Amino acid sequence: MKTQVAIIGGGPSGLLLSQLLHKRGIDSVVLERKTKDHVLGRIRAGVLEQGFVQLMEEAGCADRMHAEGFTHDGALISYGDEIFRVDFTRHTGTPVMVYGQTEVTRDLYDARERAGGRIAFNVEDVVIHGADSDHPHVTYTVGGEAQRLDCDFVAGCDGFHGVSRQTIPLSVRKEYEKVYPFGWLGILSETPPVNHELIYANSSRGFALCSMRNDNLSRYYIQCSLSDSPEDWTDEAFWEELGRRIPQEYAGKLVTGPSIEKSIAPLRSFVTEPMRWGRLFLCGDAAHIVPPTGAKGLNTAASDIHYLYSGLRAFYETGSETGIDAYSARALRRIWKAERFSWWFSSLMHRYPDQSEFDLKMQIADLEFLRSNEAAQKSMAENYVGLPY
Repeated sequence: MKTQVAIIGGGPSGLLLSQLLHKRGIDSVVLERKTKDHVLGRIRAGVLEQGFVQLMEEAGCADRMHAEGFTHDGALISYGDEIFRVDFTRHTGTPVMVYGQTEVTRDLYDARERAGGRIAFNVEDVVIHGADSDHPHVTYTVGGEAQRLDCDFVAGCDGFHGVSRQTIPLSVRKEYEKVYPFGWLGILSETPPVNHELIYANSSRGFALCSMRNDNLSRYYIQCSLSDSPEDWTDEAFWEELGRRIPQEYAGKLVTGPSIEKSIAPLRSFVTEPMRWGRLFLCGDAAHIVPPTGAKGLNTAASDIHYLYSGLRAFYETGSETGIDAYSARALRRIWKAERFSWWFSSLMHRYPDQSEFDLKMQIADLEFLRSNEAAQKSMAENYVGLPY
C-alpha cells in the first residue's frame, strides 16, 4: 500500500492532520493501535485555544463545536478567602472554547469517514523504516497479517509511549523532563457545573479545579498524592474534599452526584528535541507533555499540526522544503513557551510537599500580584488563550 503521508496514531492530532491534508488533496493513511471505541472513550481536556478552533474550521469540522461548545471570556482564581477573575477577552480580544476532546475526536472521525479516509485500527508491531532516507516506509500487522505502507513522510502522532519518538536514535535526540510530586484526581459527573467559567483554587489543602463539558456534565479535579488510587476515594469523600478547597460561596452551590468516570493523572513536563529526524516528524505527546494546569496538552499538539501541515502543503503545492525544514525549530519555540506557562501556573496553584513557609509567602505574593496588576493579568491571558502560531 502507498500514500503520501503515513500518520501513526488515530487520536485528535493525527486525525486533524489527515483531514487538513485531505482538504488540500494530499493523501494519508492513519494507523491506530486501539479500536475507534477505545479512542472515543478517552476522557481528556476540553479547553481549546482559538488557533485550534481555526484549524477545525479549516478542516471543515467546526459546525458542532460552534453549536454545542461554550465560549469562555475568563476564569476565576481563588486563594484562601480571596477570589478574582482574569478577563481573557478584555485583555486579548480572544476567548477560549470549552468543548470536550472526545467530541473533537468524534467530529474528526466523522469527517474522515465521510471523505473515505483510510484508517486502520488494532494495528500492532509498528516499525518505521528508513526515516532518515528519501523513501521511508512503515510495517505493521493487523489481525496477525503483515502489512507494508510506503510513503513520502511519516507523522508520529502516537503519544508518549508510541514508537515514533523511539525511532529517533538516542545519539540524535535529547529529552528534558520534570516530574511533579503529586497527581490530579478527576471525576466526571452528570451534574450542572458549579460556575459558568472555570475556577482554579489554591487552598491550604491543595489545588482544585472546577470545569465542565456541557450544561449537565461537570469535570472536577483535586490535587492528590501519587500513592493514591481512584479506589481510595469514594464519591462522597471527593465531594467533601472539593468543597473544602473551593471558595465557600461556590462550595454551597455544588450539585453532587455519582461519578461516571474517576481517574488519577500524574503531572509531568517533558520535551524531546529535535521533533524531526529525516522524514519523520513528531507531533503532540510523542514530543512533549505539559501538566494540565494551563490546558495546553491538546493545544500544543494543534500548533504542531499547524506547522507540519503548512510545511507539507508547501512541499506538495510548490516544491518548497522550507516549511518542513523549519518544522522542529518553529514548533519547539512555541512548545517551550507553553511549557513555561504550564510550569508557572502549576507552581502558582499547587501545594508542594517540600514548600517552606517562605515559599508559601512567595506563592501568595505572586497570586496577589496577579490579582492587582493589569500587566500580569494580560500576560496570563495571552498565554492562556494561546500565543500566536
